[in-house]
Amino acid sequence: MATTSSAPSPTALRYARALFALAEERGVTDAIGEELAALGELIAGNDELRRLIANPLIDAARQRAVFDALLNKAKASELLVNFVRVVTHNRRLALLPQMIAAYVHLQAEARGETAAEVTSAVALSAGQERKIAALLKEALGNEVRLESRVDPAILGGLVLRIGSRMIDASLRTRLHGLKTTLKGA
Repeated sequence: MATTSSAPSPTALRYARALFALAEERGVTDAIGEELAALGELIAGNDELRRLIANPLIDAARQRAVFDALLNKAKASELLVNFVRVVTHNRRLALLPQMIAAYVHLQAEARGETAAEVTSAVALSAGQERKIAALLKEALGNEVRLESRVDPAILGGLVLRIGSRMIDASLRTRLHGLKTTLKGA
């Protein structure tokens, strides 16, 4: 599952917490999580939609009309529709991908899961992801929700992030270290 890698802004986290609290009150945290995941994938896969949410010059009414149509077509819940309308009205639509990532993180915390992100130069197979998740579960002592990303720039190896901790075993970092060592010699 691919996601964004940067930590959400305090504003995005505030919105995600509010949505999570409302979803929890109504007993629909998983359903909202699924709807948000689908919306996040739609945004990530559509350049035009990403430009729409990122451009502050596009008025909120146009943004709202586009999202109302998308959410209506997807038969989204009233809670999600209202949430996106509030986000749009408050001119925070550019933070929506961060809000989605923060909600997913809150959902994992509520389940007692640890979120981990692994970045590789090529896509990992399902078996590789399962093996990494199992090793992390053994090391951390609780369930791990693994998010995979592909970044060809790391050349090889893996970069693993768990909360604020990062383990960089990428080929790019090793080559950079070797280059630094050779320059100093």
